[in-house]
Amino acid sequence: MSFLSKLVTLFGLVLLAHAGYSAHEHTVLFSNTPLALPQDIIVETLVAVVVVSIGLVLGAEKLKPISWRDWAGQIERDGGARNPYLGLEERYGFWDIRAKRKEFADWVRGQDLPEKQ
Repeated sequence: MSFLSKLVTLFGLVLLAHAGYSAHEHTVLFSNTPLALPQDIIVETLVAVVVVSIGLVLGAEKLKPISWRDWAGQIERDGGARNPYLGLEERYGFWDIRAKRKEFADWVRGQDLPEKQ
């Protein structure tokens, strides 16, 4: 995040905290009357949310390419460490159950089993 985006985000968070504190104070002071929040608190809250959003958008990372081909080419150029599918590409294949069963049967037949008396 650049300094400007951090500053804008911080300013928005201060505004949001002030709006929250003002709303809390208003509800404490006027808890016995069924009045809604004043318009200035509502407007301050909305402005604070917009300012925080702008600050976060300004500080966001560069967007990745939308095209799958461009993205995959960039991952290949940068190296495989950033590839999110690396674990899937390097996993073991499926076992051949029939071959394993045959190996086990051959192994059992090949053992010399002691005879029961």
